[in-house]
Amino acid sequence: MLTRILAVMLALLLSAAPVAAADEALWELLRGGKQVVLMRHAETDMAQRDQLGAPLTDCSRQRNLTEGGREDSRLIGAVFRARAIPVGRVLSSAYCRCLETAQLAFGRAEPWLPLQQALTDSDVQAQRAAEIRALASEPPPGGNLVLVSHQYPIRVLTGVQIGEGELLILTPKGGGVFDVAGRISPEDLPDP
Repeated sequence: MLTRILAVMLALLLSAAPVAAADEALWELLRGGKQVVLMRHAETDMAQRDQLGAPLTDCSRQRNLTEGGREDSRLIGAVFRARAIPVGRVLSSAYCRCLETAQLAFGRAEPWLPLQQALTDSDVQAQRAAEIRALASEPPPGGNLVLVSHQYPIRVLTGVQIGEGELLILTPKGGGVFDVAGRISPEDLPDP
């Protein structure tokens, strides 16, 4: 019985090593630039609801970041700086939670309409996904391209569902094609 427990523990320890190596390989890929960081806004207060028809500039009528979401956003930025990850353009949905995530993490954000969700209109969402795909499939100049959006547009684009504050790293291949290189959740961020 003791031999079996030791064998299981050894297997668990050995299986953890490739994950750490894969994480370092992903950070090294980002350090080289030319990647697309597709990011869902950080943690929000789910008790708040977006009011339909409210101007996007009125944050009081939207679901906003929690203090934990703000801390995660700052941590993402600190880790990128500590690891010398080059950041080029930072595009964001115009919703306050996305803009605040981008600004806290990267110090800037440029609103870009395709990153907003259009849950009630599948044709609009398909058009926006096509625009994001076209941009995300081309290697960005001047560092990694950061796109801060919502869960739904990210899932439509990639088929991957990610959590709040999670990063999905895409390697552009050109012509509307990219590979998903990996993902980083706020819980998995290394110390800066």
